Amino acid sequence: MSRRAACREVHASEYYGKIAVGSPPQEFTVVFDTGSGNLLLPSKSCTDEACKSHKRFDAAASKTALDVAFADQPDKTVEKGGDRDVVTITFGTGEISGIFIKDDICVGNICTHGDFVAATQESDEPFGLVPFDGIFGLSLPQMSEAPHFNIFDCMIRDKVLKSNMFAIFFGGTDTEESEITFGEFKTNRMASKIFWVPVSNPGYWQVEMEDITIQNHRQQLCHGNCQVAVDSGTSLMAGPVDIINSLTEKLSVKNDCSNYKKLPDLGFIVGDHILNLKPEDYIDKSEDGCSVALMTLDIPPPKGPLFIFGDPFLRKYYTVYDREQLKVGFALAAHPQVDRKKQTMFIDLGRGSVHRKHAVSR
Repeated sequence: MSRRAACREVHASEYYGKIAVGSPPQEFTVVFDTGSGNLLLPSKSCTDEACKSHKRFDAAASKTALDVAFADQPDKTVEKGGDRDVVTITFGTGEISGIFIKDDICVGNICTHGDFVAATQESDEPFGLVPFDGIFGLSLPQMSEAPHFNIFDCMIRDKVLKSNMFAIFFGGTDTEESEITFGEFKTNRMASKIFWVPVSNPGYWQVEMEDITIQNHRQQLCHGNCQVAVDSGTSLMAGPVDIINSLTEKLSVKNDCSNYKKLPDLGFIVGDHILNLKPEDYIDKSEDGCSVALMTLDIPPPKGPLFIFGDPFLRKYYTVYDREQLKVGFALAAHPQVDRKKQTMFIDLGRGSVHRKHAVSR
């Protein structure tokens, strides 16, 4: 069974869709986030302004809701006045605290049951400012509170999917529909053949990256292999400070945008393919001038050092997340302006083939 959940784009950086929780169903808008592992929703008991400005889950109104005492004991419910876990989850610019609830969860016509975090406190930033109610974590279970908190794995457990995968297509403009598909991927969303890369460190949907290219020339910036997390919940591209600083210097973007039209493609070698971005993808251009839209982010081992492929990358490339085979699929996204026959964004290095096209080293 598959289902597409339409998403909307807000300021070209926020994509969200609808889910239903409980019996009778209570509807929420959520970000489908491959960079986090839990379903987080505001609770009716939360009186912070960030909660009150959004829909809140009312456990008392759901006949199937169960209060869960401890994350590692999924079947232990809370006795009146009994002890229970309270978890605090920290994000880049804020945090939430919450308790655990088990209930029915539906995305379109795909339904399962699992545990989620019902927030009893939310910081004003960023949660008071966002248009969505909660976060639907789609990372691997290593990032979830416990296995039964990973809602995608709960779908697999309940055998409600045609295949144990999901796929993400982000619209390139405000008017282009976005889509998340559970149980299959769509060839009509692809402007190239798909290729697959194994997950290198489960938790994030994390894969190896061989090097970075400028106009298809290798920059020798990955000593050994770089790592990259494909993260649908991040609106930016990010990477280690030393590499981002080196890239910024090599690209030499003029603050006054005077060389904007001459800027090169910026590419990433993943799975024997160069995945290119155009200047309009990696440059912030405004009345104030131009700058490289690559954020510095040093994530310590064992997760890091790590690059983040956020929304700018996901608008260019259709991605498929295969839970059974633990691999990520990449294809050029089929936007209306993409000519499948003339595209140069996506280059197959074709190692082992007679018709090789290598990225050139400088």
